[in-house]
This record gives sequence, C-alpha cells and structure tokens, in this order.
Amino acid sequence: MPDEVGPPATPDDLDYELPPGAVAQSPSPQRDEARLLVDHGDRVAHLRVRDLPALVGPGDVVVINDTRVLPARLRLRRVTGGAVEVLLLHERGDGDWEALVRPSRRLRPGEVVAPEPSRGRAGDDSGKGRVGVEIGDDLGEGRRVVRVHTGGRPLLELLEEIGAVPLPPYITAGIDDPERYQTVYAREPVSAAAPTAGLHFTDRLLGRVRDTGAEVVAVELAVGIDTFRPMTASRLDDHDMHSERYRVPAEAQQVLDRAERVVAVGTTVVRCLEAWAATGEAAGSTSLFIRWPYGWRVVDALMTNFHMPRSTLLCLLDAFVGPRWRTLYATALEHGYRFLSFGDAMFVERSADLTGAR
Repeated sequence: MPDEVGPPATPDDLDYELPPGAVAQSPSPQRDEARLLVDHGDRVAHLRVRDLPALVGPGDVVVINDTRVLPARLRLRRVTGGAVEVLLLHERGDGDWEALVRPSRRLRPGEVVAPEPSRGRAGDDSGKGRVGVEIGDDLGEGRRVVRVHTGGRPLLELLEEIGAVPLPPYITAGIDDPERYQTVYAREPVSAAAPTAGLHFTDRLLGRVRDTGAEVVAVELAVGIDTFRPMTASRLDDHDMHSERYRVPAEAQQVLDRAERVVAVGTTVVRCLEAWAATGEAAGSTSLFIRWPYGWRVVDALMTNFHMPRSTLLCLLDAFVGPRWRTLYATALEHGYRFLSFGDAMFVERSADLTGAR
C-alpha cells in the first residue's frame, strides 16, 4: 500500500498481514544482538541494537521505563479442586485488585481460591494465616475485583513464591529464564507486561550510550495488559482507551528540560512523557489515546518493537511517522525481522508535521 493514504479511522486501517512465523517465540540469545531497522526517510538501514550509540549523541536524552513486571499470574484451586487462573492487572485505591479471572463465570462473589498446598500455605478455615484470592464483583469480560489474602506476609514476597510473570498470549511456550522478560534496569514491580523495547538493552550498552554524550533518564509507566490488545470498536472515535499509572521523577524532568532531542525507548515512555506534557502533572493516571492528528510536545525519536495489527500502538506509530509505517513494516517482514515482544526493533524520528492534512 502506498504511503499517500488518509489517516486511520477504523481498526481495519491499522491492519496488516502478520505471518505466524514472524512472531518471535523467544528472545535473542544476546539482548543487544536483536536487529534494528533504522528509518532515514528516503532509505532504511539494517543494524543491530548494539549499534544504537551511533544514532545518539550530545544533546540527546534517552528515556527508559524502569518498571518491573509483577509475577501476577496465579494458578489456584477451588475448594472443589477446579483450576482457576488469576492475573492481577492493577491495584485499586481500596486495596483490592482488578484481575482477569478464568473461568470467571463459575466463581461466586466471596469464594476464595488458593494455591496448591506445596506452593503456599492455605491456612485454616478461620482465615488466620490464610493465603488465597477472594473473588469479588464481576466487571465483565472476565474481569473481577479480587482481594489477595497474604497470610500476614508482604504481598510481593508471596507473589514471588506462588506467582509467575505473565507472558503475552501469542508466546506459546515458556522461557527458560523469566528474567529475559524483564529489562536489566527494572525496579518497581508494578507492570502487567514488559516495556518490550527495553528488553534489548544491556548494562554495557547503556554505558556506551552515555559515552556518546547522551544522557539516560528513567520514568515509570505501569504497563497494562490492555496495551497489547487489538481494538474492538468499529471506529477509532469509539475506542475506550485504558488507563495506566505514570510518574516522571523530578531528576528526569530537569534533564528533559534541557534536552535538544528526546529519544523514547518504547511506546510506554512516549505515553508517559506526553501525558506529563499534556496535563502538567508529573504523576497520575493517563488514558491518553495518541492518534493522528496529535500535537507532539516532548518526543522526537522512538525506538520500538514491531506491534500487533489493529492495535493502539500502531495508532501511536502512525501519529509519529505517518503512513510510512506500512512501508517500514513491509520492509521488515521482507527482510525476516522478528515481530512483537521478543522480536526485533526499529528506530524512527518524528515526521516534521503530522497535525495537518495528509
């Protein structure tokens, strides 16, 4: 399809053919050995992520998302023995959680599902020392309000024992080392999915980026699992964008204020920075839906993985580079790039002005 197409109005306008064989099922043996498609406007270059220092330098600020994926996938049992899976999505203000529960329709409010005895302490019927998940209100589409009973232990400690990091559903096999679905700089365990562009970085690569004179700062956006879901509304105008919590620390703000060019590592960083600029709030919750025409305020360049068809992430990319994304994706598929979370990456700079006619 030529680049001279109109702006997307429906999810169909963000569709493309993604062969199953192009979906990466495992990470690259070495993080920074992943391929990097670099867009130069009139041509592309085929590099490796380890070549990133050649693309940045003095005046650049490279921004990473240092959230960690919570081991939030819990495999539990009903009193009757039936299997239940609970995926904690985000904590609510009242201490409860919103969770994706399967099979949700079979569970009644107030029912407690617990880990296998070998994986956690079920405790006694009095509730003292009990470990389990109490099922609450039905939110629709398999989502429930739940409360985690930790038996008096810190929640994260319990989750590290009985939980697992949730891999995307298109990854059909597990991975030998769960840390490969974490960035090397991951800190606060609050995300339901990894900020995948950051999976390509090593400590050495970060050091080489800094050696160019570029600065590296970290922000936080708690990635929600909805980030990677295809849109279901028939028109983009009707899409109900999910919300995610974000924070731009004061030290990062100071560096960003003097940046000549801001390079975002991943769409989660884009969303965080643009939400901060749009609201003036350095922390909060954002449901910002970035699509054409969008008035960019912060981000100038983007390193990102290749995304699912019909997704809000493609909407963001279209707002950033225009319809040229189709040419870039077609080139990547032609040259055997690997797509989605464990796949390869691309480096693009924002087109001069995408807020006017296309």
